[in-house]
Order: sequence, then C-alpha cells, then structure tokens
Amino acid sequence: MNMSDKFYSILVFVFALILVSTGAYAQQSPFEQLKQKFENGQLFEADFTHRYVDSYTQDTVENSGEIWVGKEQYKVDSPTQLVAINGELSKVYDSDRNRVIISTYIPEEDDFAPSRILNGIDSTYTIEQQQKQGDQYVITLHSDDPFALFESVRITLNNNFIPQEIFVRDPADNLITTTFSGGSFIDRSEGIFELEYPSDAEIIDMRN
Repeated sequence: MNMSDKFYSILVFVFALILVSTGAYAQQSPFEQLKQKFENGQLFEADFTHRYVDSYTQDTVENSGEIWVGKEQYKVDSPTQLVAINGELSKVYDSDRNRVIISTYIPEEDDFAPSRILNGIDSTYTIEQQQKQGDQYVITLHSDDPFALFESVRITLNNNFIPQEIFVRDPADNLITTTFSGGSFIDRSEGIFELEYPSDAEIIDMRN
C-alpha cells in the first residue's frame, strides 16, 4: 500500500468506526447525532486535506481531494488517483498511467472496509469523552486493544454535527490530521459511487 492509498484507507477506517463505537451517552449526544446520519443512509461529502507527520524525521506529507462516504461504499478523488467502491466492485483510476483496475470487491480482504468493521473486526473502540468547545464538539474514541490500528481518535464536529477534523496518533507516534471544508450530508443519488475516467484509459479487469 503506497502513502496515498494509506491516507484514503485511514479516512474510511475512521468513518467506519463511527458506526460501531459505543459509549454510555444519551441517544441525542453529538456522536449519536453523527452516527444516525450514516444509519439513515446519508452520505458525507467534503473536500479534504490530509497531513502526515513522521515522528522520527518530522517529514510532512500532504494530500488533498474530495471524499464521499456511505455506510458500505466510498469514493476518494485526488489529483492523481480516483478510488470508487460501490459495494460490489472496486475501481481504481491512476491518472499518471491512465489506467483503470477493476476487481470484484471482497470486504473480507479489505482491512479498512466499513462493512468489515461493522461486522466487529474493529468494534473495540469506545467513546472516551465528548466535549463542547466553543461552537464545536470534540469526540475522543479510545481502544485498549494492543492490536488496534490507533490507540485514540479525535473527531471535531461543528454545531450541525458535520465533521471538521479527524486527528489520530498511530502506534509509532506518527501524527495524522485530516481537515474538511465544505462538508455536508447528502441523500444517495444514482451513480455517485461510479468511476469516471478518459475513454482512452487502459482497462485492466481482474475479474477475468
């Protein structure tokens, strides 16, 4: 998995955690309000900037693009790569190579798949705290599982329960921050998780 793929997978992983994390909070808490939007079939769409800081070298890598996340599907559009998972097929367009790779989507083989997490693979995260800070809500998720991808995840929402930022620290103390702009929840529309690519792109169909 290259760095770009890792960035996108982390984004999807964190959104999937929203659907499985538990905590002793009122039904209408900020976290439950956010979770219910996904449960109701809505999709989150936003522009994002993803920033990775290496704990040892302090080298920083940034990626940006657009993201759409549903309960079992997702799509990420960046300057060099477009990834679309519609629940049945995985399609990845690499603009540098003008190539599309199509394969049957198998959630069990995708460590970051929302449906895989929903089935309990990473349901060890619980809500540690929810705080109102100014006009934002800050939610912290925590896992005591020594094999968890992250020890803690911090999600910042605005007053309308729209994600503004996701911050995680991995086991090697690398810092990963994703900020969102123009974020909103929208109703599902036909074709939103389909892939658009140039007509002259090379097609590699892994289903054959």
